[in-house]
Amino acid sequence: MPPFHHSMPVRFDDVDHAGIVYYPRFFHFFHIAFEEFFRERMGARSYVALLDQRRIGFPAVSASCDYRAPLRFGDTMAIEMTAMRLGARSITCRYRVSRAPDAEGGDGEGGGEAVLAAEGQITSAVVDLEAFRATSLPDDLRALFAAIAESE
Repeated sequence: MPPFHHSMPVRFDDVDHAGIVYYPRFFHFFHIAFEEFFRERMGARSYVALLDQRRIGFPAVSASCDYRAPLRFGDTMAIEMTAMRLGARSITCRYRVSRAPDAEGGDGEGGGEAVLAAEGQITSAVVDLEAFRATSLPDDLRALFAAIAESE
């Protein structure tokens, strides 16, 4: 299945004193892609409604990230999100963040092809926010994630 894609600029508050993206920001970027996935597939306020009305949350229980190349203020990043695993009460998503082909990056890279900057994954529990206990992944949400599932 095709992955979900979201592009956004690297902003001034994303970088550290060295002028590159501060490493924990990648987890924030992953979550932005997660929210945008719901926005694109279910509508503008869908993630808010999921939390506030349906009372379903996705707290992270495991997260990892490998860093490959720097991103700098002003670069455009492309985030790719796929569903690695759909469990009964949890999901694992993979994220790949690349410097978009039009970004120069200040190091001679960029220009004609995307450069992988970071790759990570987050496993999230599916939680009933009223009881704050694991619950089954609802069928409609399972179908959304299945549409971006990695082929085996």
